[in-house]
Amino acid sequence: MSSHEYDAIVVGGGHNGLTHAAYLAKAGLRTVVLEKNDLVGGAAITEELGVDEAGPGFSFTTFSYALSLLRPEIIHELDLVKHGFLPLMMPSSFHPTGDGDYLLFGDDHAQNLQEVRRHSPRDADAYERYHHDLDRVCQAIRPLFDNAPPNVFGHDPDDAADVKWLVDHLGGVDRKTMHDTVRLLTGSAADWIGDYFQHPAIQGYHASSSVIGSKVGPMSPGSGLVLLFHKMGEHDGHLGSWAFHKGGNGGFTQVLARAATAYGAEIRLGAPVSSVLTDNGRAVGVVLEDGTELRAPTVVSALDPRRTFLDLVDAAELPLDLVDNVRRMKFRGVSAKVNFALDGLPVFPALPDSVDHYGGFLNIGPTIEYVERAFDASKYGWYSEQPYIDGAIQSVVDPDMAPPGKHVMSCFVQYAPYELRESSWEAERERFGDKAQAVLESHFPGFGDLVLHREVVTPVDIETRTGLTEGNIFAGEFLAPQMYFFRPAPGWSQYATPIDGYYQCGSGTHPGGCVIGSPGRLASQRVLRDLKR
Repeated sequence: MSSHEYDAIVVGGGHNGLTHAAYLAKAGLRTVVLEKNDLVGGAAITEELGVDEAGPGFSFTTFSYALSLLRPEIIHELDLVKHGFLPLMMPSSFHPTGDGDYLLFGDDHAQNLQEVRRHSPRDADAYERYHHDLDRVCQAIRPLFDNAPPNVFGHDPDDAADVKWLVDHLGGVDRKTMHDTVRLLTGSAADWIGDYFQHPAIQGYHASSSVIGSKVGPMSPGSGLVLLFHKMGEHDGHLGSWAFHKGGNGGFTQVLARAATAYGAEIRLGAPVSSVLTDNGRAVGVVLEDGTELRAPTVVSALDPRRTFLDLVDAAELPLDLVDNVRRMKFRGVSAKVNFALDGLPVFPALPDSVDHYGGFLNIGPTIEYVERAFDASKYGWYSEQPYIDGAIQSVVDPDMAPPGKHVMSCFVQYAPYELRESSWEAERERFGDKAQAVLESHFPGFGDLVLHREVVTPVDIETRTGLTEGNIFAGEFLAPQMYFFRPAPGWSQYATPIDGYYQCGSGTHPGGCVIGSPGRLASQRVLRDLKR
């Protein structure tokens, strides 16, 4: 077998691996993607469930479930529309307030103001100020978000120039925006939101994105960073808007796979990699679990940092400080999915004749205190008795997800710690599902009567199926010491590794997780620059 069978091998066929492979193939490199599962997409997949009690035709977004943070440059540079890219906007966000009332937000800013005013005239006055200030922060950090971090630990002229750019950029940010940025990056979402809003439900709604996928409560330092990260998304130029891809996130990763193969990349399914081959400190290929060797002078891991540095290569080939940092990296998955096949649409008593509130997200976390109490149990190794739920009846957005008259509901549920005290997820799986279903029943009476089938996906399932350590959906928690030029470790944030020819492009690199594509895109720029393509 030739030692240059490929120019580049990408380990992992999640959305970042596919994005990365598409860019390399577009640049003319003979590229192969190696995916351990029989379905491309990693954590961004859609699976059809046909069970006796529900019947065929129900499609579930098993893990990740929506689009927002996908960078627009990727759509254009990889010509994804040509390959079937079709986002469906999710214009509404429905937030039951816990007392029989609700908040319902949509695309119309004036109507949103009126909805806030219905609950609190004072908070309506603060609504525009809140979004103006948050947008200013997003605009200030977007250039950092969309570019590789500078190597502040380096000493060559390019490193110095990158650091100067960062200093100059931050020096141009006005004082209030800079202070707001630091508050969000280091403080709690509750403190930030409390400066603007007083009504408990309005506070709860705005805090809902501050805990997604993270072992923090809205009152925890660090939840402000999670809030800010989730506000960095956009669709069609609308900052902070969300969409659902036709066919779910699995439909999106199929688009990426078609784009990558159209540029010449090869995708191998059922091809788990056991190790990276090295020779005198340089990557020269990989070994599959069945013993097959594939050779290439460039190997790129789209897996998380634990897999990239501690599983695929011998730690003895790496600097001790890098190994220590990766071993200390926090994963601590606390998120589960509970997916439902439904016999019809749930009824919210205050809106018995409407379906408009089902066109986007359902946010079941009435107040900051409710979500904080849900978080409490996870501190001590247990799941929430009354969990926070970020849900969507996806078949309203995309009717092809379910048979006519039926529906699928995707629920992202917290808190569900990876390690349970004195029990296991096999023992607790259905009891946790019961807790989530009971919360939905409390807001939508009769919900249980609609359930044809229920699928509970625990953090252990996420780790087993996708390889994400401890089931952490971001491939490493969103904590300030694990972001920007510290992600995944100080000195190794620019996608290279200490092993020549071995790179990283997964969500454990800058800027982080969600279906974003930036790690794959930015890592490809580093690889191609090193190869002078």
